[in-house]
Amino acid sequence: MASSPLQEVVFLTTLDGIITAYDASSSTALARFTGSRAPRKGLVVGGNNLIVASHVSSDITTGSIHLYTWWSSAPSHHIPMPEPVGPLATTFDGSYLFAGGVSGNIHALSLPSGDIIRSFFAHRKPVSCLAINDDGSLLFSGGDDGTIAVFPIYKLLHISPHKPTQLVLHRFVGHDSTVTSIVTGFGASNCTIISCSLDCTIKFWSFVHGTHLHTVTFPCTIWGVEMDPTESEYFVAGSDGSVYNGTLKGQQGQKLVAWACKHGGPIIDLALINSGRNLITASEDGSVWIWEVSRKQVIRVLGEEMGSISDLVVFKWSGEEGGRHGLGPGEGNNDSGRWSWGFASNELRRPIREVMEMEKVLGVLEEGRSRAIETLGSAIETYERFLERFLKEAKFGNNCERDGNEQEDDS
Repeated sequence: MASSPLQEVVFLTTLDGIITAYDASSSTALARFTGSRAPRKGLVVGGNNLIVASHVSSDITTGSIHLYTWWSSAPSHHIPMPEPVGPLATTFDGSYLFAGGVSGNIHALSLPSGDIIRSFFAHRKPVSCLAINDDGSLLFSGGDDGTIAVFPIYKLLHISPHKPTQLVLHRFVGHDSTVTSIVTGFGASNCTIISCSLDCTIKFWSFVHGTHLHTVTFPCTIWGVEMDPTESEYFVAGSDGSVYNGTLKGQQGQKLVAWACKHGGPIIDLALINSGRNLITASEDGSVWIWEVSRKQVIRVLGEEMGSISDLVVFKWSGEEGGRHGLGPGEGNNDSGRWSWGFASNELRRPIREVMEMEKVLGVLEEGRSRAIETLGSAIETYERFLERFLKEAKFGNNCERDGNEQEDDS
């Protein structure tokens, strides 16, 4: 049976606690969720039926995360956190969640239980954004301290006494202010990494070398950055309401264009849809526009003016059997009262459990190799001792033979 086409769903959050889901192709409102004041980067989808939002409470000493299902507009589960948390990221199978705290720590949780697996240090100031690379093996975090930390996910979820310094694979230092967004290209060690910041710059990084490659400076602070599917262009969300477009290949970000049409307020985030043919931008003034990338023109307005928008997130779904669940009738649903979705799969993405099992196997192999090296080292040491004794004995024998010859000559 042929697989169902992907369906792109746009989620918009507002500062008054409303989360609205739209069909990206038709701009139809699919569902509305209430009860969570999710900050920027504080909304993700876990697996094929959980919508996860961090909740900013009036009590600044505590934090919580809310879980929603498609068929309920109110949170189905409240997960208490040891501190206020903001940015979130989930593994592709939806089994694990990462939440960035105001202390600079990241908390790894199991879903849907909400059990905390481990909490670990990431930044000296609050965590500002989180991202997982295309193959699901690496977690990227940005902080108010201007740094970017990279963690192998299997280490974060593997129950072992790793020290915080052993968890970090790379740490990029270069921004002078809060890192607002991180985007990575395809692959792991050779992937393209772009970060943007309130310091009015975006920076390109080499993951394999752990070094800074290039910086592009803008006339305003930057809230978001995206790459097209071919990784030949990038798009930037400016606080001046403008979309900036640059080239990646050949000129490494040098060719920069500001699109003519501008939002009335800062663009808080942007995302590519329709295989990169369209760009969606959301402004703090409540306007959400869909652009045709090739012409750099607005072709559709999504929804109505909806107040101050705090976040924009796009998820891809498919209607395959086995991942179905309905959007029950309720506020914000379409007239039919029922939609079927399933989480989009990617053959390039290896489930984290497989990675962890592979790590166990590699650990056994590494232990065997270490034992073999120790045995070889012991054998070499024994051989060296034997050789040293042999040389001493040979030297002693030569001396005895020479003394004997000398005695014969004297006689």
